[in-house]
Amino acid sequence: MWRIGELAWMVGVSERTLRHYDKIGLLVPATVDSATRYRWYGVTELARLERIRGLQHLGLSLRQIADVLDAPDTHLQQALAETVAALRRDIAAKAAAVAVVEDRLTTPTSVLPQKATVGARRLHVRHLSIAHPSALAALCPPPPMTLLTWLSGQPTGNFVVAVTADRGGERLDLPARTVVRAVVPPATGVVRAGLDLFDWLRRRGMTVAGPTLEEHLVDADHAVATVLEIPVRPATT
Repeated sequence: MWRIGELAWMVGVSERTLRHYDKIGLLVPATVDSATRYRWYGVTELARLERIRGLQHLGLSLRQIADVLDAPDTHLQQALAETVAALRRDIAAKAAAVAVVEDRLTTPTSVLPQKATVGARRLHVRHLSIAHPSALAALCPPPPMTLLTWLSGQPTGNFVVAVTADRGGERLDLPARTVVRAVVPPATGVVRAGLDLFDWLRRRGMTVAGPTLEEHLVDADHAVATVLEIPVRPATT
C-alpha cells in the first residue's frame, strides 16, 4: 500500500489532483486510516489512476472519464468518437481563422467584415437612376437614412438606387437573410469600402444575393456612422 504522496510521486501527479479525484468519486483510496486520516492506495487504485491519465491523454474530460471508466467498452468508443468530432470542428475553426488572418496580411483592406444573420425588414423607398456614385450625396436626404444598390462591383454606367422616403414611397420587403456587414472607417470613403467588401466576398467564394444596404446612422451626440450590409450566398461550383 502507498500513501497519497508516494502514489503521486510514482505516477507523476500532484497530491492535490488525487484529493480532487477522491472528492468527485473518480479515484477513492483503498482505505483511510481512522486515526490519522491518511489515504492509502493499492495496486487496483494505481491501475485505475493510470487508466484515468490515459483517457485524459486521449482528450476526454473528467466528466466523460467518469461516465466511461466503469462502463462497457462501447461507451468509451462513443466518447472517443465524439471527442474526435469535436477536435475536427476545432481544427476547422482554427484553420478558417488562420486563413482570415493570412488574407488580411496579404491583401490589405479598409474594412473588417463580419458575417451575420438578420431578420426580415420593410422599407419605403424612392428609386433613382444614377450616372456616377459621386451624384448620390446631392440626391440623398441627411442621416439617418438607408440607401440600397443592386451592384456587385464598380458600376460601369447608369445604375439604380433606392433611398428611404419619409413619406410615401414604394414598399420594399427584405427577407431574413445571411449578410456580410462592415462599418465604414471615418477616413475611408463609402465607395472604396464597398469595393473592398465586394473583393473580400469574391476571395471567399461568396456571391451577392440581393441589394446592398448602406445605412447612415446618427447617435444622440449627432455622430454619424455608415454601415454596409451585403446579403450573400455561397458561390456555385
